[in-house]
Amino acid sequence: MENRNLETLAQELGLKKQQVETVLELTAEGNTIPFIARYRKEKTGNLDETQIKAIIDMDKSLTALQDRKETVLAKIESQGKLTDQLKAAIEAAEKLADVEELYLPYKEKRRTKATIAREAGLFPLARLILQNSPNLKAEAEKLTSEAFPTADKALAGAVDILVEAFSEDNSLRSWTYNEIWNNSDITSTLKDQSLDEKETFKIYYDFADKVSKLQGYRTLALNRGEKLGVIKVNFKHNIEKMHRFYSARFKQKNDYIEEVINQSLKKKIIPAMERRIRSELTEAAEDGAINLFSQNLRSLLLVSPLKGKMVLGFDPAFRTGAKLAVVDQTGKLITTQVIYPVAPASQAKIAQAKKDLADLIKKHAIEIIAIGNGTASRESEAFVAEVLKDFPETSYVIVNESGASVYSASELARHEFPDLTVEKRSAISIARRLQDPLAELVKIDPKSIGVGQYQHDVSQKKLSENLDFVVDTVVNQVGVNVNTASSTLLSHVSGLNKTISEISSPTVRKMVRLHRVLKSKRSHVLVPRPSNKLQVSFVFQMPRISWIIRESTQSPTQR
Repeated sequence: MENRNLETLAQELGLKKQQVETVLELTAEGNTIPFIARYRKEKTGNLDETQIKAIIDMDKSLTALQDRKETVLAKIESQGKLTDQLKAAIEAAEKLADVEELYLPYKEKRRTKATIAREAGLFPLARLILQNSPNLKAEAEKLTSEAFPTADKALAGAVDILVEAFSEDNSLRSWTYNEIWNNSDITSTLKDQSLDEKETFKIYYDFADKVSKLQGYRTLALNRGEKLGVIKVNFKHNIEKMHRFYSARFKQKNDYIEEVINQSLKKKIIPAMERRIRSELTEAAEDGAINLFSQNLRSLLLVSPLKGKMVLGFDPAFRTGAKLAVVDQTGKLITTQVIYPVAPASQAKIAQAKKDLADLIKKHAIEIIAIGNGTASRESEAFVAEVLKDFPETSYVIVNESGASVYSASELARHEFPDLTVEKRSAISIARRLQDPLAELVKIDPKSIGVGQYQHDVSQKKLSENLDFVVDTVVNQVGVNVNTASSTLLSHVSGLNKTISEISSPTVRKMVRLHRVLKSKRSHVLVPRPSNKLQVSFVFQMPRISWIIRESTQSPTQR
C-alpha cells in the first residue's frame, strides 16, 4: 500500500518522491539509519543520516496526525454531526492541537455545571438570554427545579450553558490564540527569593517579553524557575481588545451576556490558549536545545584522535591527591599512582610528587600528559609545567573530563578494571579520551558529557533518542578498528547489538592471533549473522582488519 505521506514529505524536505519512498521501504524492512546511509546510497540518491532521519521522523508525525484525524472524524460522524465544512476543516488541519480544537465541542465531557443545567431543562432560558428577552426573571421562575430552586440560580445555570458553548467556539479560540501569540507578553515575577540563594534566576525576577519573540533558552529558564518555586510566570494581554472582539458577536447585550463574555474569556478560553502556547513554546525550546546538544556532541566525538602516543592521565584533586594512569599507544593500562602535588599537601609531599611524576615520565617514556579540567586543574597545570621543564620532549594538554566520574563508577568501568578505585578509573578515562575521544566517550551516557543546555528540563526520551542517533551515526561514519574496539564501541556498529558485540570483541582478538599464523595475505572468516538480513564478516588485510557489513540472505559460510 502506498504511503499517503509521500507527496507531503517530498515537498517539505525538498526531496524526490522516489527517495522518500525508498527510505521508508528500507526502514520497514528493518534496516537501520546508518546502514541505509552507508550501504544503500545508490538506492536513496546519496541521502545522509540526517536527511534519512528527517524523513522517518516526519513520516511518524504525519502518520500520527492522520490517524488522529480519522479517529476524530469517525467519532463525530457516529454522533451524526459531521458536516462537509467541519470535515474539510479537520482534514486541512496541520497540527494535532488544531484537530483537538475542532473536536472539542463534540468530545465526551465529564459532568459539568452546564450539563446539570441542560438536564434541568434550562436550555430555553439560555436561548432567551441570547434573544435579550425583557422578562428574564419571570421566565426563570417558570423553570425553577430542585437543582435550581430560585430564579437567580436558574439564570446562573443558563449562563453556565452559554459559557460552555461560547468557550468551545473554534473561531473565537483560534482568534484568541493568534492574538496572544502575536501581541501578548509573557512575564515573570519573584515568588520566593530564598529558593534562589545564588540568584541564578535574578534576570527573571521582573521579566517581560513578547510571546512571539521569546527565545528557547528563556522558555526553559522560565520553566525551571517556575518549577523550583522561585518565580511566577504569567501573561499580559490586551483584555479590552479581546472583550470588544467577543462583544461584537452580539447585536444586543444585557448583564447576563456580559457575564457570559467575561467568564468565557477569562476562565475558559484565555487559560486554555495560555496552556497551549506554553506547551508549544516548551516543545520548540526543547527541540532547539536537543538539536544544539546533538551538534555539540557530534563535534566532540569527531575530535581527531592522538594515536601512537604514550599518555599519562592526570586526574587533579586537592585533599585526596591527584590520580595518575599511564596507558600505552593502544590505550592499555600500564600502571596507576596517587601523588599530592598541590596544597593543602605539605612541601615534602609536593616535592615527592615531583619526583614520582618525573620517574613515571622517564620509566615509561611519556610523550604527553592529559590533565583533567576539574577541581584543582589550574594548580595541577602549574605543577606539571614545572616538572616538564626537565623534559622538553614531553608536553601536556587540558582535557575536558565531563562524564569521567560517571564512567568510573559505572558497571562497564567495574568490569574493565575491577581491582581499581573509582578515582584511578577516572584518570584512565582522561588519558584514553585524549588518545581516541570517540572510543572512550561512547562508554559514557551522552547526557553526562556536559555539552548541552537545560538537558534535565527537556524530554528525556527524545533527548536520549537523538543523542543515541548521533553516536551511532558518528561511529558508522568514522568506522572502528576491530583490533582494539571495545564491545561498547562495537555495539554502535550498524547490524550489531550489545550481545553480539560482546561475543565479537574476544572473537576478533582470537582472529588476530590466528591471522599471524596464516601464510595467506588475505583470508575471510565469518562470524554468526546478527540478523536475518545482515551478515557480518571480518576481512583480513595486512596489517590491519577491515570491517565489512553486507546484506545477505545466505547462511554464513567460510569462503
